[in-house]
Amino acid sequence: MRQKPGARKSHREKVAKDIRRATRKQYSAEEKIRIVLDGLKGEDSIAELCRRKGIAQSLYYS
Repeated sequence: MRQKPGARKSHREKVAKDIRRATRKQYSAEEKIRIVLDGLKGEDSIAELCRRKGIAQSLYYS
């Protein structure tokens, strides 16, 4: 018996979402503080700092 197309799609979406969650970088409080302090030093632009750390600028500002 064949499954409905929607059921298979939702399973694929769930697997993809689980993989994305598992591969996300989680920063400790100390690392977050270090990144913000590096930005406040002003040696590099915020854009450059965010590129180096692999985070979005909106995440830095929030």
